Amino acid sequence: MVTADEARNIVGIMGNCISFCLFLSPAPTFDRICKNKDVEQFTPDPYLATLMNCLLWFFYGLPIVHPNSFLVITINGIGIIIETIYLSIFFLYSPPKKRLKMLIVLGFEVVFVASVVTGVLISAHTHEDRSRIVGIICIIFGTIMYAAPLTVMGKVIKTKSVEYMPFTVSLANTINGGCWLAYGLIKFDLYVTIPNAIGTGLGIFQLILYLCYYNSTPTTEQNVELPNAVADN
Repeated sequence: MVTADEARNIVGIMGNCISFCLFLSPAPTFDRICKNKDVEQFTPDPYLATLMNCLLWFFYGLPIVHPNSFLVITINGIGIIIETIYLSIFFLYSPPKKRLKMLIVLGFEVVFVASVVTGVLISAHTHEDRSRIVGIICIIFGTIMYAAPLTVMGKVIKTKSVEYMPFTVSLANTINGGCWLAYGLIKFDLYVTIPNAIGTGLGIFQLILYLCYYNSTPTTEQNVELPNAVADN
């Protein structure tokens, strides 16, 4: 008989593997940037947002905040490293204006995370209080991250075309959200459960949209645009 802890670890490891693949999914974009030595029309915003999200979840998983969250620490620690590499490449090949924007946003993120860490450690003295404060902040940022594809979903409905919403990424995001939702439910963790419940729901909606509009998407347009859409994610 599998115990709750064992089941949670299995689901968490699955979630880590899928999350790792999602972290690596923009690699073709950065390979292209390095080869061309130009960021073209790509934006650093998704990677800046992901870095912030990973930093907050990494802090949440630390033993001083929420004990027994090793899997949360590992995947978000890996995410921090990968996003830092992406942003370093982006900074290297960006024009001055984009570099300045990146520095401003990164500066804000560092100050914000440092303020959260300092404030929590000074004002909250129990694991429960620290988990609640950091967890609420993580819910807010996690929900924003998952809500980002809403603009793409609106575009799919408006154009009746899924060329800008690749199936593989939508499916991977849905499975990833489902794994972490299960992880949060097995030994109930409200702060992991809420954003991933939202993410799973939005992921399922994306898959439904894909089924509804796939046949109405011109094949030639899909073949041309899909790789760029994947790169942007």
